[in-house]
Amino acid sequence: MLFVEYPKCSTCQKAKKWLDAHGAAYTDRHIRDDNPTYEELKAWHQKSGLPLKRFFNTSGLLYKSMQLKDKLPGMSEDEQLRLLATDGMLVKRPLLVGEDFVLTGFQPAAWEQHIG
Repeated sequence: MLFVEYPKCSTCQKAKKWLDAHGAAYTDRHIRDDNPTYEELKAWHQKSGLPLKRFFNTSGLLYKSMQLKDKLPGMSEDEQLRLLATDGMLVKRPLLVGEDFVLTGFQPAAWEQHIG
């Protein structure tokens, strides 16, 4: 699995502890240093079955300063994906990418279903 995180994020820290406590094997990736690409985000979005808005860090300062709450509805999916690929701080974290699933944010119950 791929665990995409921002190490200073307290939710990411909790998620990482949870993964370690459950003996999950994963590769760690710093979202700011190694931002997901357009191609990755597109594939993850398709695999997740989630609305694209769930991939945005809606509580982040960058999201708010760019006034994306008002702009996203008028943007195409392709434009939104391209925007997400410009800065890792726009992307909801942590992201957990498995062979057949993608989870955004840390919700222990959902993670339990996929990891056990």
